[in-house]
Amino acid sequence: MGLGGIHEGWGQLVTIAIMAVALGMDAFSLGVGIGMRGIRLLHVLQLSLLIAFFHVLMPLLGLFTGSYVGHLLGQVTTYAAGALLVMLGGHMVFNSFRQDNGSSRQMDHRTIWGMLLISLSVSVDSFSVGVSLGMFVNSIILTVLAFGACGGVMSITGLLLGRRVSRGLGEYGEALGGAILLAFGLMFIF
Repeated sequence: MGLGGIHEGWGQLVTIAIMAVALGMDAFSLGVGIGMRGIRLLHVLQLSLLIAFFHVLMPLLGLFTGSYVGHLLGQVTTYAAGALLVMLGGHMVFNSFRQDNGSSRQMDHRTIWGMLLISLSVSVDSFSVGVSLGMFVNSIILTVLAFGACGGVMSITGLLLGRRVSRGLGEYGEALGGAILLAFGLMFIF
């Protein structure tokens, strides 16, 4: 493997790490909101483990879908992946500034159904990113484990931080994550 191959490998690792953190921002922002309402440490652990699980499952499903689509479309996949990331990032930024009707924030995080719905809701965007990454990523296992680890760690951080800070922080985390995905999408297109 030449120097170019090593550089390309590190570039892909950095890209995956940044995307994992960007996707974890959604879990972080929701965690801050839930944490500010009050949450027991046992529920912090349970909810964070479920979020980590869905942050592995959803991009894994997306990666397989994207890999299949990548074989079908060939060279067009880079532009399609970029467009998906731009749309997802724009959607995350838009949602962070939209008035919340309270549906996800009012869900009871102490029940198993509430935890499952919250975990799934913050992990759905991982599917779209997984589709985009499935068109060009080499290491599927590393990618989904990075997404799961970041989702779990950032949800724990958000839930614990939410117990101690003011309300305004959560929306900015989701906006930052969306801006990062938007930037990567534009980078793929241009």
